[in-house]
Amino acid sequence: MRERELAMKKTSTESASERIDQRIRDLGDWRGEILAKVRKIIHEADPEIVEEWKWMGTPVFSHLGVVCTGETYKSVVKMTFAKGALLADPKGLFNSSLEGNIRRAIDIREGEKVDVKALKALIRAAVDLNLEHKNKPLPRRPARKRTR
Repeated sequence: MRERELAMKKTSTESASERIDQRIRDLGDWRGEILAKVRKIIHEADPEIVEEWKWMGTPVFSHLGVVCTGETYKSVVKMTFAKGALLADPKGLFNSSLEGNIRRAIDIREGEKVDVKALKALIRAAVDLNLEHKNKPLPRRPARKRTR
């Protein structure tokens, strides 16, 4: 039990970037390589991206709001764009979570090539969308009528 407490204490003091570094090392396979590559592409597309660690262990990349996540699963590395449904995707990178109203995702499987130029353009568009909505208030939902 003591080891677990020490491990939890250590992770609570680590920065998000350190946690992402550790995730990449812990994966130790193609998923770690892809996550590292995607992370590099994200920072090249927008050097002002901030790395966060949210939702019990998800790498999140933000610039005035969430741009995308870098999730890892058994068979894919998934980049989920928070407002992906609002983005133009002329190269057809989005291949997952297509049925939602807001999010869109890119699933990258082992051995798949990443279209770096198209991905950078998509990241920049997501950042631009966050910047555009920075000063716009979100629309309010109409109040629900109470029924008794």
